[in-house]
Amino acid sequence: MTSELAVFPAVRRERILPAPVHAVYRAWLDPAILRRWLAPGSPERAHAEVDERAGGRYRIRQTDSDQPVGGFDAELLELVPDRRIVWRWGFIGPDRDAGPVFDSLLTVTLDETPAGGTRLLLVHERLDALAVALPHVAEQVGAGWDGVLGRLTEVI
Repeated sequence: MTSELAVFPAVRRERILPAPVHAVYRAWLDPAILRRWLAPGSPERAHAEVDERAGGRYRIRQTDSDQPVGGFDAELLELVPDRRIVWRWGFIGPDRDAGPVFDSLLTVTLDETPAGGTRLLLVHERLDALAVALPHVAEQVGAGWDGVLGRLTEVI
């Protein structure tokens, strides 16, 4: 007997940001900036670490009263400076401090706009395992990205 996963649609988000491409690229890789926009919850209780190289670790953790409440545990797969970042992306919860629960693929592509801003295209795919195990969480991935991309716009 085989188990087949449903094909969960990729989440795609596009934004025009009023900042140069380099600033947006750095906002995805600088831990001090990441804490302010990508961490779930309060930046004061967030921890971010980035090993900025292909194969490097990319972790964002949130705590509440010094107890972990979740975040992301990822591996940087590809870095093209000021152009593209690709991650093996994992969602983690408070009971899975050891690593990712569900792996997916996240790609962010950046292009300069004629006005000197940045066109950001985010594609989050391979969400099938998450959708099977936690459909209510998978259904909120798009809304989650809408929220954090709004905070990114404010931070940069």
